Amino acid sequence: MGNPLWQPDAARKAETQLVEFMAWAAETVGKPFASYDDLHRFSVDDPGRFWSMVWDFCGVVGHKGDGPALIDEDKMPGARFFPEARLNYAENLLANLPDGPAIIFRAEDKVSREMSSDELVEVVAKFQGLIKEVGVGVGDRIAAMMPNMPESIAALAGSSASGAVWSSCSPDFGFQGVLDRFGQVEPKVFVACDGYFYNGKQIDISDKLSEIVASLPTLELVVIVPLIGQADEVVGKLNKELVKRDARAVSWHSGVVARQESKPAFERLPFDHPLYILFSSGTTGVPKCIVHAAGGALLKHLSEHRLHTDVRPGDRVFYFTTLGWMMWNWLVSGLGCGATLLLYDGSPFFPDGNVLWDYVQDEKCTHFGTSAKYIDALSKGGFKPRETHQLAHVRALMSTGSPLVQESFEYVYRDVMPNVHLASISGGTDIVGCFVLGNPIGPVWSGEIQVPALGVAVAVFDDEGKALAEGKGELVCLKPFPSMPVKFWNDPDGEKYRQAYFARFENIWHHGDFAEWTEHGGMLIHGRSDATLNPGGVRIGTAEIYRQVEQLPEVIESIVIGQKWDGDVRVVLFVILQEGLVLDDELRGRIQAKVRTGASPRHVPQRIVQVTDIPRTKSGKITELAVRDTVHGTEIKNKEALANPEAIGLFRNLPELQT
Repeated sequence: MGNPLWQPDAARKAETQLVEFMAWAAETVGKPFASYDDLHRFSVDDPGRFWSMVWDFCGVVGHKGDGPALIDEDKMPGARFFPEARLNYAENLLANLPDGPAIIFRAEDKVSREMSSDELVEVVAKFQGLIKEVGVGVGDRIAAMMPNMPESIAALAGSSASGAVWSSCSPDFGFQGVLDRFGQVEPKVFVACDGYFYNGKQIDISDKLSEIVASLPTLELVVIVPLIGQADEVVGKLNKELVKRDARAVSWHSGVVARQESKPAFERLPFDHPLYILFSSGTTGVPKCIVHAAGGALLKHLSEHRLHTDVRPGDRVFYFTTLGWMMWNWLVSGLGCGATLLLYDGSPFFPDGNVLWDYVQDEKCTHFGTSAKYIDALSKGGFKPRETHQLAHVRALMSTGSPLVQESFEYVYRDVMPNVHLASISGGTDIVGCFVLGNPIGPVWSGEIQVPALGVAVAVFDDEGKALAEGKGELVCLKPFPSMPVKFWNDPDGEKYRQAYFARFENIWHHGDFAEWTEHGGMLIHGRSDATLNPGGVRIGTAEIYRQVEQLPEVIESIVIGQKWDGDVRVVLFVILQEGLVLDDELRGRIQAKVRTGASPRHVPQRIVQVTDIPRTKSGKITELAVRDTVHGTEIKNKEALANPEAIGLFRNLPELQT
């Protein structure tokens, strides 16, 4: 079995909020919880009582209701948490702000500023005052195409304070990608930046903004936030068109900062009132509009921040994300724990791979969140933050977006932080949270996600719907939990919602991940179920191949698909190599040997092709389905969902795949 890479000592365990919660819960319930497993078992056996206890422990502001915490527990979808509750998400965000700055912001061009807790409350009030002027109220939609900056958080909170529904994306989205999302939800207000910085370049988006605004006829107000110093010019350009339709554009300074409000007014609404609409990646069609409830998102995030990640008042929490990824929504909820949020906008490798670690060191970050691909890129680039930066204040490092392989676990403990709680986490936009994630009082084993989330009845099913104690299968959830979507937008009979999660196994949430329990009670995610390979009828997870291939120093990144061939499926691997290298028979042989010995003969790619780029979603995830469809000659319906749609052309009509 070997030894874990890390485990907390007794003193560190005792300080965690999870241990505090376990002691309080034992006293409340009248039975001891000797381990995390004991607590998890209780949380899924009696989810109504458990989530009611989370509400109390986290001090949720609002009225919980006098009735049951969960009704129709046996229905998925259909179960309802806290049907009598009234609360407001923004009120909870702003109720426990830190004594120091609420938000610290850095942008790639060396923009750096802080927003105090008092300033944040005031700006939220002013934004709320502005949108009320155009009649924004409960249920109206507000859309934002913004960088990860303080004004974005203030606008979300101001929207939520009035019961409006928020949707966002990042400013690098193309016109059609923005329209595919916001055109479906018909926003009344649009918040956007005047431009942004990335990889050493200043990006002007004024023409794109004009095109977007002209294509959203429901807009009554556009608010332009300055970042590159062109807000007034953009406002003037937009108003030439908006005035014709009785709408207007204002700059953030004239429309928000210059106002007189100082305190928001919070509209307390039902637990399942929509808070925001998130979007699926949209690589196989128009994105699905996933509606999340204010109460469900708040409770799920508080449980993950405080119990699983041990975020405490005064901590400083960073996650490298954009407004197009649900991890931004997750990060924002950290304000509700009394933490300071560290925001960064720009490339994580400009001018080099030290930029985020400089930020972490300077601002004494306690929780650092990123993607598995970033950690792999650091390792391949030879960066050793442990030797170049002072990082003793970092208690937790979180990784998501794709499976974190064993070599990356070992790299973190060897070259980044030897005494950090490394939490590989996995969930998604669908639940705006995690199914499996970290446990601050348990050991970290190489390559493994530590535990199933509290209050979430995770299981692994075989194709017949039987639970597996070992072996690979479908990740499912057996019981309802608060952050299940309320609905899909424009899905009046709920059929799209049911088809997305409940068509495979009746009354069981089917998530679409290919997963496996470990001997330690943790989990391995082997990739998306719809991207699994089936050579000879045997299912293979793509992550198993990536782990082997990307250990080779010549390989920067790879993507693998199953190609229909000769009545079966053959494994095809595409690789990006280090600059100046060319794929030859010798390297092909070493790649195949590495996969054969590290995984199995069935995993060995029958074709290996060198490419210069790999298509990925806006949140940075490689998209195997788009590559597979292109190889099979199927036209990609929604290239705008990709961060680099031009990369698709690299996989079309390849001669190497014709024989």
